[in-house]
Amino acid sequence: MRWLFLMITIPAFAVNASGIETITLTQTACQFVEAERGDHHYSAESYDACEKFNEATSKERLDQAVVMTLKPGEYLFRVHNRDVPYVLGFWLRGEALGRFSLPSVSGGGIETGGYREYQITLQEGEYRYSCPLNPTPDYRLVVKQ
Repeated sequence: MRWLFLMITIPAFAVNASGIETITLTQTACQFVEAERGDHHYSAESYDACEKFNEATSKERLDQAVVMTLKPGEYLFRVHNRDVPYVLGFWLRGEALGRFSLPSVSGGGIETGGYREYQITLQEGEYRYSCPLNPTPDYRLVVKQ
């Protein structure tokens, strides 16, 4: 008897019943898992512990991070707190001067094991997303046709 194993990748992008593309992001200690192509297995019990970790590692991690690329349009970001033992948030905003001209969305209250959704209509430009409460590095998101 032969066994066939298939590896199935569940995409982080899906379309909900309203036709809005949903992007799922997962937070663990000091990071967004999807941006860093997996979990670096760091555990932090506090904001200060993540600050120290990011101070030492964020430049290298960001150099290797996935830059999310999307087309202009309406999106729903579903942000999960996989296992961080304190309440998290999410902040998506324009980069540099785009911070004043591009749309932004933010919020908190993501309990351990829970998630929140953030709806936004993205315009062409460069954005950053992060969790100021975790804290995480500022990951890149590019919106273009």
